[in-house]
Amino acid sequence: MKQILISCAFLFSLNITHAQVFEVEKIKNAGDDDKRLNLVILSEGYQASEFADFKTDAESLVSDMFTQSPFLEYSNYFNVHIIKVPSNESGVDHPGTGTDVTEPYSIPITDVDTYFNATFDAWGFHRFLYYGLNYTDVNTIDADAKINSVLASNFPTYDQALILVNTDEHGGTGGEFPISSTGASGNETAIHELGHSLFDLRDEYFQGEVYAREAANMTQETDPSLIIWKNWINTNSIGIYQHTNLYTNELVDWYKPHEACKMGALWQPFCSVCKETMIEKIHSLISPIASYNPASSSVSNPSFPLDFQLNLIEPNPNTLESVWTLNASNFANDVSDISILETNLNVGTNTLVAVVHDATTFVDVDNHDSLHIYTVTWTIENSGLGIETIKSEANNLSITLFPNPSNTFVNFKIESDNDANLRIDLITIDGKKVKTISMSNYETQQVDISNLSHGIYLANIYADNIWVTSKKLVKK
Repeated sequence: MKQILISCAFLFSLNITHAQVFEVEKIKNAGDDDKRLNLVILSEGYQASEFADFKTDAESLVSDMFTQSPFLEYSNYFNVHIIKVPSNESGVDHPGTGTDVTEPYSIPITDVDTYFNATFDAWGFHRFLYYGLNYTDVNTIDADAKINSVLASNFPTYDQALILVNTDEHGGTGGEFPISSTGASGNETAIHELGHSLFDLRDEYFQGEVYAREAANMTQETDPSLIIWKNWINTNSIGIYQHTNLYTNELVDWYKPHEACKMGALWQPFCSVCKETMIEKIHSLISPIASYNPASSSVSNPSFPLDFQLNLIEPNPNTLESVWTLNASNFANDVSDISILETNLNVGTNTLVAVVHDATTFVDVDNHDSLHIYTVTWTIENSGLGIETIKSEANNLSITLFPNPSNTFVNFKIESDNDANLRIDLITIDGKKVKTISMSNYETQQVDISNLSHGIYLANIYADNIWVTSKKLVKK
């Protein structure tokens, strides 16, 4: 799922802002851009003569970012590019309009001619560093159009863009395009802001109701059996911690999962709840199957042995698991290539399936709602006199089951890239099928399990009658 900037409003904005083509340089290369998550860093407040400094600052950020979990483990999933956008002057605006400090605070009042007109004191908060064509009221509509225009002209298939500002003064914000200063805390700020923009995480400190909402790491729910991070309670210091207003020191009716997470304080690691959320977002954007062989829609006149291969994007350490089945029987596990002999095949149509998922302990699969599965299916036509054709098809599936455990109803949702026939069989621990559910793609189906006995069941999930995964269901 790669992001391409095409819309009527957007194309209109191109005509307004007259974006130029700037130099783009890849500073982290994990593989082909169309098979990786592409982070694009834009320069702000750097003159053309300072582009070497910009590259150094961006490389410093990348170095810090990919030594921290989960970026460390999933480094192979990311490419990083820089776009050298020149400003007429160096630095950043400081209008001196912060209402949370006594101005001029920390740095002199300054008006600098920069490309995106980055400014401190956005919305009256000194540390809120933001971009805007009219920095006195931060006109984000025009500013977003200018950023979108630069990206469209220079790297339209980006997944996330970040603006790096040439100032040592601490500051930054999230939003669609996170922005951060450089300096001593700049890298930490940028990584924190990416937590907002790329992974939709909330601050784990409380600045006011306007910034509060239900999210993966923020809630008003207090029941441990219902809270969104219930699968992590009492593990790795995850609990239900009440927010305190940053300015009034009063307790508020919002809760967070951890007391020392990077989304709450710089220089801390991401907590388990945030890591899980980040990895799930990575899996939703990038398949771990970068390519496979044979990959053409039809391969004619192959000879034995038939070789099949997956080119996998492996986390470090590698936590990918694979199951290969031939005609619904297990053929191999946890390998990236196999060979099939003539004696392995039936006369007629044969189906070879490779199913890949990430078994990382950063995602609590047993109790977590969602699961990402990636498959490649090869259809092998064997006439008995030889192989006639081999056709291949890849599919990505997102499987959601909630609530789990449950004693009355459970909801299933399967999202498949292909228009497959979807089915779920509920199986007892001793192998007895108790219920079959036919599913439509993207449909959420509520299933009554109130008449089932208490215990553990397996939900065996099939696409086009091909098993893709099993998920544990607990009936309370």
